[in-house]
Amino acid sequence: MEKMRIGLELRSLNNMIRRYFEFSSHKNEIETITGNNGWIIGYLADNADKDIYQKDLEDHFTITRSTASKVLSLMEQKGLIQRQAVAQDARLKKLVLTEKAWKIKGLMREDAERMERTLTNGFTEEEVETLYSYLQRMRTNISNMNPALS
Repeated sequence: MEKMRIGLELRSLNNMIRRYFEFSSHKNEIETITGNNGWIIGYLADNADKDIYQKDLEDHFTITRSTASKVLSLMEQKGLIQRQAVAQDARLKKLVLTEKAWKIKGLMREDAERMERTLTNGFTEEEVETLYSYLQRMRTNISNMNPALS
């Protein structure tokens, strides 16, 4: 396989996954959610026991400060998150999911689990772990090539 095709295949697969979620069985219930909103809701839910700030999202999702700020402002307008002051530093605002976001999280989890089962159908557990390690290595390669991308 040509090396140049790997990026194309990953992009194509990413587009297919995005379209799957756009037409999911819960589309009506979660129609206000964009792809980025969904990933952020998932991250905040998975880390609900910790204080998560905008900087944490920037680092985790490798997005710029301005992108994170815009996405979070829109999520706040949609009633998905609240920014709450913290006692140790009034300038810091931790990100907290609203009840609406928690409900959406449950629906999205169902869709995501279905997608994961579909993606890994026919793979052994070892093959899935190997694929994951390859994907992680690709991320590292790109980060090493240009640290601004990590």
